[in-house]
Amino acid sequence: MQRILLKSKIHGARITETNLYYEGSFTIDEELLEVANILPYEKVSVVNINNGERFDTYVIPGERGKRDFCLNGAAARKGLVGDEVIIITYTVISEEELPKYSPRIVILDKNNEVVEITNKTEPKKVVGRN
Repeated sequence: MQRILLKSKIHGARITETNLYYEGSFTIDEELLEVANILPYEKVSVVNINNGERFDTYVIPGERGKRDFCLNGAAARKGLVGDEVIIITYTVISEEELPKYSPRIVILDKNNEVVEITNKTEPKKVVGRN
């Protein structure tokens, strides 16, 4: 049997830009994608804490270190600059993989800087605050 589980989560990201007239997707700082173990063009679910909107899209890498989170295309209607969102990815895990499985959770501050990275099987790591 296989199960669908959380693979990665970026919690507390703040929308920095919306761009309605764009092909569509969600631009995320390339460095933060790497920290969260999310690949360019990977499918993500986005939950907007401010308005309750939930939608699926894919990510494109943004400029490294800029800490941008930009809703593009139709997704630009799902949030406003400053809204706090959660970005989620999932993976399929076999029963045999479950004991060693560990999702990656990245928590950001209000400036989209990494505050904490946690894995189920690893101790919490505090990365730093700005």
